[in-house]
Amino acid sequence: MNNPFSLWVYLSATPLLWLTVTLAAWIGADFLALRAHRHPLANPVLMAIIAVALVLVATGTPYPTYFEGAQFVHFMLGPATVAIAIPLVRHRKAISDNLVPLLAALVVGALVAVLSVVLLGELFGLPKDVLMSVAPKSVTAGVAMGISEKVGGIPALTAVVVVTTGIFGAVIVTPLMNMLRITDYAARGFAAGLAAHGIGTARAFNVHPLAGTFAGIALGLNAVVTAFIVPPVVAWLV
Repeated sequence: MNNPFSLWVYLSATPLLWLTVTLAAWIGADFLALRAHRHPLANPVLMAIIAVALVLVATGTPYPTYFEGAQFVHFMLGPATVAIAIPLVRHRKAISDNLVPLLAALVVGALVAVLSVVLLGELFGLPKDVLMSVAPKSVTAGVAMGISEKVGGIPALTAVVVVTTGIFGAVIVTPLMNMLRITDYAARGFAAGLAAHGIGTARAFNVHPLAGTFAGIALGLNAVVTAFIVPPVVAWLV
């Protein structure tokens, strides 16, 4: 009790603390997003990341210490990735009814997502391992990290790029679709899920249930397609 920081030193060494900080940051960020009427700029993922980062910097906590607690959330990436199959099965009739346009948009979108970032990376002279890491940026984190590892990328860097892509996509998707005068919620949602994976899908559900449904379909299909196209496309380009 003579040292006012002794309690913090004890708590900071326990994994439960950082799990609690992570969950509290998310709950607080989601509450603020709700109060902001789900405005595109009030993205709960972005706010939660900033909140946790500020706590880590203010307390001088190294990332490995934080991850000892956050790994429980990280573990859920596996089940969440497998759960991608649920919207595909649940909405299989919607997929079959719109199979041709969905497949066309899926193939074009997946190729553009990979080619654009790799070609830009080569233009700026990025190292090969960085190019491999950013190639699957538009796929949900659990799948993207697996792809990155298989093609010689850096999974940790891939995770950062994936989250950044998702946040950016979730922020701009609504104003962009409004500017382009795209009013079909199915098309808007599919584009959001294809380009901005899970974070974009969450944003689509906030806008309209139909948009969220098609975003979930795009999220699942893109994970499958990108896993097949990234290795040969990246090998050919790099």
